[in-house]
Amino acid sequence: MPGEYVRDLRVVGSVLPFKVNEYVADELIDWSTAPDDPIFRLTFPHRDMLPAPVFDRMAALLDSGAPREELRRAAAAAQRELNPHPGDQLEANVPMLDGRRLDGLQHKYAETVLVFPSQGQTCHSYCGYCFRWAQFVNQAELRQALRDPADLTGYLAGHPEVTDVLFTGGDPMIMRTDVVRRWVEPLLEETVNSVRTLRFGTKALSYWPARFTTGPDADDLMRLFERAVAAGRHVAVMAHFSHPRELETNAVREAIARIRATGAVIRAQAPLVAHVNDDAAAWSRMWQMQVDLGIVPYYMFVERDTGARNYFGLPLVRALEIYTEAIRGVSGLARTARGPVMSAGPGKVMIHGTAQVGGENAFVLSFLQARRPEWVGRPFFAAYDEQAQWYDELKPLSTSGASFPPFPEFGA
Repeated sequence: MPGEYVRDLRVVGSVLPFKVNEYVADELIDWSTAPDDPIFRLTFPHRDMLPAPVFDRMAALLDSGAPREELRRAAAAAQRELNPHPGDQLEANVPMLDGRRLDGLQHKYAETVLVFPSQGQTCHSYCGYCFRWAQFVNQAELRQALRDPADLTGYLAGHPEVTDVLFTGGDPMIMRTDVVRRWVEPLLEETVNSVRTLRFGTKALSYWPARFTTGPDADDLMRLFERAVAAGRHVAVMAHFSHPRELETNAVREAIARIRATGAVIRAQAPLVAHVNDDAAAWSRMWQMQVDLGIVPYYMFVERDTGARNYFGLPLVRALEIYTEAIRGVSGLARTARGPVMSAGPGKVMIHGTAQVGGENAFVLSFLQARRPEWVGRPFFAAYDEQAQWYDELKPLSTSGASFPPFPEFGA
């Protein structure tokens, strides 16, 4: 690589996490087209991932040979500038048990609890746009991690409304199967029978499919999935596929077939991001490939307001155009993919389209999930804005006297 790019990589990598494994490098990246290859853009840093003042500040320190401790302090300050925990998730979502915070759990929606097992807070490779990048930097106060499965079961015992447990990270599939088992087996007991669905949010199918096939304990993992299904639980592997190329290798197709043979379901989701998949044809192709392989297309997300959003983000108008064109290019079975969806502070907001409302151009929105259940499914409107990239950049319509539901306050 040219020396200038290596310098840029060092600068960006001092603030945002960077990690690529041999499978990604050897099987997914087309090096003849790098740096414009989409998987290269997905995984390798680019200087524009940092705001220019942050980049210049870190570059000056690195170029001058600043002491390690000074670099660490500067990096920590830069990381705090990049909104490491969007949507107030460390304050609004963290539950309590016996008077103490469970910092490795999030309970935003009544039916679903997110679990961050402490052993699973890394990934096989890192996506440059990851909204969980704060899990991977050296700031303990930014990390979410639960050490004891008993804290999870203890919390669930007092919350019978929870039907779904989502193991997330990081990536829970980075854990050995014996560790995964310690988290999963207590949820198969009759004492927590209210939990009907076990979800595993993972990029491993894309970045390390051997985890499910030839890995040292892959067979044990498949048996664990089978046992959970036999116990009456719905097992959902929430796979993160960003580009159709991730579905093309023999390795990933074998892994998909093995998971499905256990009775588990694979659902696919990813954000729409610049430089990687901001192309309707790529999404149409990816969704159709997923259906061909027995995967359920689930979400097209909007890039969240954190980390390298400066580089990967797209205006909502463009996101809507890409989704609409992409969904028109597939059959009904692939139209299960919902989007564009913003996982914002108040809930999951879907952009249905645009319309003329009271003489004004407007976005038509609704909540798929919400902190306040009465918001779910209720249409509301935001003023049309060609530049807005996120929920809290939208404004309610100014039309007076319109009998529309009020625009929910951000963070309410």
